[in-house]
Amino acid sequence: MRRPFALLAATLLLAAPAVPASAADGGDGDEGFAIKDPRVTESSGLAASRLHPGVYWTHNDSDDGPYLYAVDSATGETVARLTLTGVGTPRDVEAISVGPGNRLFVGDIGDNLGGSWPYVWIYELPEPKKLQDATVRATQYVVKYSDGPRDAESMVVHPKTGRVYLIDKKEEGGHLYEGPAELSASGDNVFRPIAPVELWATDAALSPDGQRLAVRGYFGGIHYAWNDGGIQRKGRLSVPLQGQGESVTYSADGTRLMYGSEGTESPVESREAPGGEGGGGDGGGEGARAEGGESTAGDRNGNTVTVVAAAVVAAVLFALVRRRRRG
Repeated sequence: MRRPFALLAATLLLAAPAVPASAADGGDGDEGFAIKDPRVTESSGLAASRLHPGVYWTHNDSDDGPYLYAVDSATGETVARLTLTGVGTPRDVEAISVGPGNRLFVGDIGDNLGGSWPYVWIYELPEPKKLQDATVRATQYVVKYSDGPRDAESMVVHPKTGRVYLIDKKEEGGHLYEGPAELSASGDNVFRPIAPVELWATDAALSPDGQRLAVRGYFGGIHYAWNDGGIQRKGRLSVPLQGQGESVTYSADGTRLMYGSEGTESPVESREAPGGEGGGGDGGGEGARAEGGESTAGDRNGNTVTVVAAAVVAAVLFALVRRRRRG
């Protein structure tokens, strides 16, 4: 369902001059990498492992099965594939997050039919201590919204409390939804809206200290102070222009934001995290964009043609997304 859009986006991106990447050449995966596994063609979620430094967990969007992939950011190679049991057939897996005690949470929360499913699912499983292909039993939770079904692609788990939060995906902006203090495997888990989010959100991430929330869209992002869930907007994020920007996570040390995209050998691009060590400002430096807007800064080499071209591509991609959303 998403591949025609992704192909169009890739064509437009190839036709435009390249925007300089912020990642430095070198072996540090937190400076960016590419997911080389040919089985991962629709990477839709990203989470930095705290148990295995330099490893990032990802998964496909749909039509893949109950699989998680552990990717070594130093090489881009998959070092483990987990097969989940104890769950039904995944429908539209959109997000992954790490909770307290190195627990992995997987959000099967997407609804490409615009909110037609009466419930969605979250899966929880322990992160393996040893990285190798394995079958892992997961717990499946039934999720409903207090104000009715909806599409969502963003899920965060608070690193201290373990509470799960979702952000629904709406072109005009959505809401942060808070789940129960503890998820129950025996009944419905009702999520309730607690704060507006001013973005057409495709993913979100909480910083390792639980103090900062980063929310990304296709062409921009916003960062918030967490404030116990009463989020306060702080500024824009420097989101790279990607073919179909679907994921974001903090690096394990909280100093970088890692942005992922769908596609074969999809890149994961790194940006300095606002408020991280050595960081500062609002994160809206070179390449920062509002949703559907233009770049806030020029090319570091002074080549404004590149920036203009990137802005044009962003505008065309935004129009394609809107058309696809309404089609």
